[in-house]
Amino acid sequence: MSLRRAPAVLAVVLVASCTTQQPQPVPSAPPPVSTTSASPTPDPKALEKFTGQKLAWGPCAGSTDKAFDCAKLAVPLDYLKPGGETITIGVLRHKTKKADQRIGSLVINPGGPGGSGVAAAARIAKSRPAAPLAARFDIVGFDPRGVGTSEPKLVCLTDPERDADRAEDSESDTTPDGIAKQLADAKTYATKCTERTKHGREMLANIGTRDVVRDLDVLRSALGDGKLTYLGFSYGTQIGTGYAEAYPEKVRTLLLDGAVDPELDTAESLVTQMAGFQNTFTAFGKWCVAREDCALGRDAGGVTKAFQALVKPLITKPAPAGNRRLSFEDAITGTSAALYSQDAWEFLDDGFAELKRGSGKTLVALADSYYGRERDGRYTGILDVYFAVRCVDSTRITDRRVIDGAHERMLQGAPFLEGGTPDMSELDICSVWPAPATSEVHKPDIEGLPRPLVISTTGDPATPYASGVNLARDLKGALLTFEGAQHTVFLDGNACVDGAGVAYLIDGKLPAPDTRCT
Repeated sequence: MSLRRAPAVLAVVLVASCTTQQPQPVPSAPPPVSTTSASPTPDPKALEKFTGQKLAWGPCAGSTDKAFDCAKLAVPLDYLKPGGETITIGVLRHKTKKADQRIGSLVINPGGPGGSGVAAAARIAKSRPAAPLAARFDIVGFDPRGVGTSEPKLVCLTDPERDADRAEDSESDTTPDGIAKQLADAKTYATKCTERTKHGREMLANIGTRDVVRDLDVLRSALGDGKLTYLGFSYGTQIGTGYAEAYPEKVRTLLLDGAVDPELDTAESLVTQMAGFQNTFTAFGKWCVAREDCALGRDAGGVTKAFQALVKPLITKPAPAGNRRLSFEDAITGTSAALYSQDAWEFLDDGFAELKRGSGKTLVALADSYYGRERDGRYTGILDVYFAVRCVDSTRITDRRVIDGAHERMLQGAPFLEGGTPDMSELDICSVWPAPATSEVHKPDIEGLPRPLVISTTGDPATPYASGVNLARDLKGALLTFEGAQHTVFLDGNACVDGAGVAYLIDGKLPAPDTRCT
């Protein structure tokens, strides 16, 4: 799983289903890992040509909406070589119409790793819950290095190769030969990322959160803001935490929703996350069996067994899905994707009913949303960026006993995923990654940071509630609890959460201790 922000995408999925009878990522939510740099600090003097740049704002490519303008931010590929190769970061801005009330810029990251901040800012800026923020801030989104409108773009697999990889179901083969093949595939994948991405190995070595944090500070300076006002969802909380550690004196306000636990290594974070998905699947089961037509039956205790009975046959016999096929892995992925928001639960139940009738179109479409596959068959590349960032964001695990033990514990904590989990190959891929780790897991210890606001949801499948509790404690911030079952909640229309978050971002006012919203 990755740490992308799901609810907004699911809204698109549901709208699409009403008009085309097919859903249309559910971004995934990645496992939590702290990624503050353990590397030498760049020379501020040598970076002045970047921090002092003026952004050349103009129309956004492919858009006629004059409410937005776009620019390219120049940053060094390697911050320790500021005179070397330069890359660009895509930036979008929605200027406030009330210039006399303008506070500054509100910079947004939606998660991932691999999510587009440009797309997120464009959506959020025009949403009703964000109207008070759009009145006081320029809403700004950026595509982290390797993503979307930033250049160069990370490239690992071609679109046909990604389709073939999804159809193969190799992760369900846990025999010695199957595991050997998975490791060989991981090595091939890493090689392709190096060969197909401009600047290859150097790009992979400098794509992690450590460098995204540095880019964010260059952006803050180029925007003309003395201090950063930041809103991060999911993996975006990891970026926010890293920024707070590197530049605490440059933080104005920091709102983090769907927190990454900074003290869990990759294996432990995956184990914890899978347990979170099982909890949400159990909640989905209770909701489903209360319906007269639940496709998984009327017994809440038997939902996992019914689900497995429905999808396990796909391992040897994929289901037709229009001109495509639904594999077992895609069924698992599509199901997990729909657990990001209760808004998708009815849609998921419909997908199960459809599969019982012999068609996998709905579950394939849900899996497409997770993988970033668009209707024309092209992929956004979000999964490639996810692996590239994750593999340099924490110390590499190469001991097969640890990797295999983590896989076993993941499935023990999430029995509904028995037979395979989305992205379970992450530990394999990172064990052979061609770039060294640039960050390490640790407990943040920050002096001089204004108190952040951390929002955590009790039934969040991707970033479990305890992660937010831990992050708020580590950053000495305030914790706002939302009682619900979804991944992230701020600006989704909950008046209690939105009111508290808006008050914090505008005035720096924190909610009362132990505030809970429903």
